[in-house]
Amino acid sequence: MSRPELLAPPEIFYNDDEARKYTSSSRIIDIQTQLSERALELLALPDDGVPRLLLDIGCGSGLSGETLTEHGHQWLGLDISESMLDIALEREVEGDLMLGDMGQGLGLRSGILDGAISISAVQWLCNADKSCHEPRIRLKAFFSSLYRCLGRGARAVLQIYPENLAQRELILGFAMRAGFSGGIVVDYPHSSKRRKEYLVLTCGPPSLSTTTPDGKGEDGESCSDEDSSEDEENQTVCISDRRRPRKRQKVNKKGKGRDWVLRKKEQMRKKGNAVPADSKYTAQLQHKELKLLLIDRSEKQKYSDKRRSSDCLKILAQFCET
Repeated sequence: MSRPELLAPPEIFYNDDEARKYTSSSRIIDIQTQLSERALELLALPDDGVPRLLLDIGCGSGLSGETLTEHGHQWLGLDISESMLDIALEREVEGDLMLGDMGQGLGLRSGILDGAISISAVQWLCNADKSCHEPRIRLKAFFSSLYRCLGRGARAVLQIYPENLAQRELILGFAMRAGFSGGIVVDYPHSSKRRKEYLVLTCGPPSLSTTTPDGKGEDGESCSDEDSSEDEENQTVCISDRRRPRKRQKVNKKGKGRDWVLRKKEQMRKKGNAVPADSKYTAQLQHKELKLLLIDRSEKQKYSDKRRSSDCLKILAQFCET
């Protein structure tokens, strides 16, 4: 079965017919409920009975939002498909709905959210559905705006279906660049059908309290990073911080050749010093001998201006004769 994001843009793929088919399927409703329950579990919200304001990114017809409502939370829903949002209004979901493209950023106030979830939506950003779409720019706009909207220490749990390892690294990389700490949580890593991946991000630098949770194994118990990475390399990323290594400065391995000597001679001419004319023998001296042509400043201070200029002329004349 082809991936839906490869068939058409989301606002076109999820038209009226597809939106109603999606929402009326008992199988899809059951899967959405399970994924939303797991995402809410990974959010690790305090169990103090206080309702939180959460964002459902790619909310669709409000299936995942109903799970948030059942747990007593308030939520905002964002989706690009108008047909999906129309069905959500027909179903009278409790959340406030917004029509928008997450690839253009989230237009919400800074620090307003206590958390965010997304079910099967973020991987759509990796496709260029229009000529003006650049996946890297859209991922940067999404994660930077999500980081800004979340409160300090709040989490975002994004369930994704990456097409390959490169796509997974692309999504995770832009999340880390935006300032998040966290990584990938893989549930049922050895099952081709039940395998699920969650990008668990914390707003702020890494700490002991922001450690990425373990995924679930086949028996329902927690699965460590070592277990989930046996079938693929580097599938689980524990903690990454915002700091990036500095770029190494390029080192010119070439020696100081003819161009360097000609440039130095031109500089000496501009200073009014007498410099021999250029010839085919220019720059054939050894590097150590060339150093003598430019007297060190500390040595220059020992002589007067008149004597210093005469010494330079003698040295240059001596080397020209040789």
